[in-house]
Amino acid sequence: MNTLEHLMEYIEKSPSPYHAVRSAAELLEGAGFSRLEETEPWSLGPGQSGYVTRDQSSLIAFRLPAESLESWRMTAAHSDTPTFRIKSDCLSGVPGYIRLETEGYGGMNRSSWLDRPLTVAGRVAVRTARGVETRLIHIDRDLLTIPSLAIHQLRDVNKGHEYNLQKDMQPLWGLEGSPSLTALLARELQVEEGDILSHDLMLYPRQRAVVLGPDGEFFQAPRIDDLACAYATLEGFLHASPLPHVGQIWCLFDSEEVGSGTRQGALGSFLPDVLERLGDLLSLDGQGKRRALAGSFLLSADNGHAVHPNIAEKADPENRVYPNRGVVIKKNANQSYTTTGLTQALFAAICQQASVPVQVFANRADEPGGSTLGNLLGRMVSVPMVDIGMAQLSMHAAVETAGSQDPAWMAQACAAFFSADFRRTADGCYQFQEVNERHDTQEL
Repeated sequence: MNTLEHLMEYIEKSPSPYHAVRSAAELLEGAGFSRLEETEPWSLGPGQSGYVTRDQSSLIAFRLPAESLESWRMTAAHSDTPTFRIKSDCLSGVPGYIRLETEGYGGMNRSSWLDRPLTVAGRVAVRTARGVETRLIHIDRDLLTIPSLAIHQLRDVNKGHEYNLQKDMQPLWGLEGSPSLTALLARELQVEEGDILSHDLMLYPRQRAVVLGPDGEFFQAPRIDDLACAYATLEGFLHASPLPHVGQIWCLFDSEEVGSGTRQGALGSFLPDVLERLGDLLSLDGQGKRRALAGSFLLSADNGHAVHPNIAEKADPENRVYPNRGVVIKKNANQSYTTTGLTQALFAAICQQASVPVQVFANRADEPGGSTLGNLLGRMVSVPMVDIGMAQLSMHAAVETAGSQDPAWMAQACAAFFSADFRRTADGCYQFQEVNERHDTQEL
């Protein structure tokens, strides 16, 4: 299976978190997973699999064990990316032009969005004969741009310019008299303009995912952070072998780029709610649910900064990571990443057994990095975790770059993680249940 090729297809089909969830749901249903609704009763039994979404932008999929549950094995990635969210049809104040009114979402490299073909994707809420429903939309054409100011009029721009989101970064839609965004949405959705009640729309760059380098060493695309981890962990999940006493869970959360504090984010109740309902399906009492959680393990998957070829001094002197050198394990003394010495050792041992290389990332001591899903999700579900990812360049730019081999490494590592038969035997101790010729076990 060509992981990179399928990842690039997934990115193309996922211009918004809503599309990323729908694309994942299609892959899950193709693998035999049943769609569930939070508002409906669940009736799955041991050995069965399903998935559920929340707000159309987060998704949790699971395989129940065929026998009694001892622990959960989980991965988590996120569906959102820094972008511009559309507030309204037009922004007045500049005669002759029509601009969309937008605001920034997440921490982005603003200049990377200038002078690119952009378009619109997301969801639209429409009035129907029986109420209100949302419809996903992806206007698949070069539609608008954010023009830069000519250097003749901003001669010191190369000395550094602070791009103001309200003044400098509003996208050009058209000229006076051009059709409105609402009119275009209505035509695309085949509804009346008056039936469009609201929307959750965003801009995205039109550049397609491409392979770069003399030997195809790199790939470049929008939304590599974090759709690369989203897809690779899903591929690993779908290709994993089931374990009789282990439940397997794949999570895709929205809102990571803005702190995860939404009902569909990692700080919401989505995963705890799902775990509670799955425990009920497996007839676990309160103590059984807590025991299973205590024996569980989670991979928080979000990318890390590769050493920059032009500005290498930004990387830590020792803990440097590079494209195509394996899965990145991320560590931070202040627990921006959840990795501990123990969780690092367990994950590294699993990767070693699967012949997947790993490398360790840490920020410079004087260069604080960002946080990700793990340390926030841990407030809601207290399980041992390790933060992992792929080494990438240009993180949070409109278009990013990473190594072509790394998605396959990540998928293989996740398949091995879901399939590895290990148990927590005591606090600080994990045991692999692989019986060798002497019928003993390996212990960590």
